[in-house]
Amino acid sequence: MESRRLLKSMARLLDDCKKMRELKQIHSQIITSPYFSKSDNLFLISRLIFFCAVSCSGSLTYASRVFRVTDNPNLPIYNAMIRAYSCQFSNKDHKPHSLVLYKQMLLNCIVPDSITIPFLLKECGSRFYFVVGQSIHAHSVKFGLHHDVYVGNSMIGFYFACGVLTYACNVFDEMSKRDIVSWNSIIIGCLRSAELDMALDLFTRMDKKNIITWNSVITGMVQGARPKEAIEYFKEMLVSREDMIYPDKITLASAISACASLGWLDHGKWVHGYMLRNGIECDMVTRTAMVDMYGKCGNVDMAKRVFKDFPKKDVLAWTSMISVYALHGYGNEAFDLFDEMVACGLRPNPVTFGALLTACAHLGLIERSRWYFNIMKSVYLIDPTVQHYACMVDILGRAGLFDEANRLIASMPIDPDVFVWGALLGACQMHGNVELGEKVAKHLISLQPLNHVFYFTLCDIHAKAGKFDDLENTRALMNDRGIKKDMPGSSMIEVDGIIYEFSIKGSSEVLVEETKSLLYQLTEVMKVDQDTLLILNKQ
Repeated sequence: MESRRLLKSMARLLDDCKKMRELKQIHSQIITSPYFSKSDNLFLISRLIFFCAVSCSGSLTYASRVFRVTDNPNLPIYNAMIRAYSCQFSNKDHKPHSLVLYKQMLLNCIVPDSITIPFLLKECGSRFYFVVGQSIHAHSVKFGLHHDVYVGNSMIGFYFACGVLTYACNVFDEMSKRDIVSWNSIIIGCLRSAELDMALDLFTRMDKKNIITWNSVITGMVQGARPKEAIEYFKEMLVSREDMIYPDKITLASAISACASLGWLDHGKWVHGYMLRNGIECDMVTRTAMVDMYGKCGNVDMAKRVFKDFPKKDVLAWTSMISVYALHGYGNEAFDLFDEMVACGLRPNPVTFGALLTACAHLGLIERSRWYFNIMKSVYLIDPTVQHYACMVDILGRAGLFDEANRLIASMPIDPDVFVWGALLGACQMHGNVELGEKVAKHLISLQPLNHVFYFTLCDIHAKAGKFDDLENTRALMNDRGIKKDMPGSSMIEVDGIIYEFSIKGSSEVLVEETKSLLYQLTEVMKVDQDTLLILNKQ
């Protein structure tokens, strides 16, 4: 009776333990007490190791020492150590201790349970141990654990971590019981694998959704370049009120990003207002997204106001505002803001310099662009990316400095991509540099033989130079390869919060004939105004 009370007391002390110093004192009492049986001792040691291994105040080193001196450790002790090693994995070069312990456990004839398998799969997923993970999967079947929903969810996560979508879907389909984590895991995996339609199909089949489900789909649509659908699902979430789920900061940041991609200012304002009306606190990510949204939608003053209201700004916030200024040609404001950011002790990142070079490109500032490009490397030790090189080539090319642009491309430590060569081709087209333009266009066609843009640019260069034989040869090559402009040109306009899209092929959303009639009337009025102006000038 006394021993049972003492056991409960020790267990309670371990549960309430906050520091390693306290834990070591408890450990000394466990070791020296004569009242604990072997099973009691193992129970307390498992609780002690669990604290050491899992608590943020614990010590994995101490847990390892205790484990090594424990005679015949039981399954809970092995589980605690396996969990600790799998959760604290940070270096692929380190030994996979959790897998070593699992092998030792099997050799000691200890059968794993539904707690063991998931942490082993987590270790395998972190290290991309596909074959080992499949063996763990086989063990879960062997020991009858594969029907456990926790184990099934872990297998889905493992196969997605290894990039094997088919296997993850097979596990999901074969699960006899699924919870909301199962559905969220398979949807998130499909989204990360760029299988957006598959994710949406699963989403529609779900009976019950939580905030993670909605956030995953909305964010996935934004990242998958389908912002219209992201807004549609955001609206659906608001009106469904399913299980009283309300948008959080992640939902709203994604919705704002979608509005920024589409240029939907009124929708973006509404989301901003929704946050203010409902008292949702804006974190750094959401505020930065709002600056980006207002900037891309053309409201620079509102972007500036949101930026100034930041209680504290990180480099991403500064970079976002610099990008807004650069986008709209406010070069001096972008440069001044950069100087202010550096004065605050923040180090710019590669995106910051990309925005500065964009500002230089808008204003044609060659010397300043050279200076930013050089300090990026020499002062801030940032290796230029292909985007930086493409921007520099564009600046030099627009100024007609083709020799310098060619030297810059030749000096690149990385292979120039189509954007770098495309910037040079655009400059050749602008300045009528036929010889270099032909060479660059043919190189781009060899890189992307099905990209219609390069063929049309080459045709334009030939036409302007009067090289009509070459023009016909290029058109014949396009016909042989079936090259044509598949995507029709289109534009969008927002009126009273409704988005209308115009396309060369027409639009189901717009009364095209009425629009044409109005355009004709405006054209006639403009002609009258021009005639009046000519009469006044003659007088």
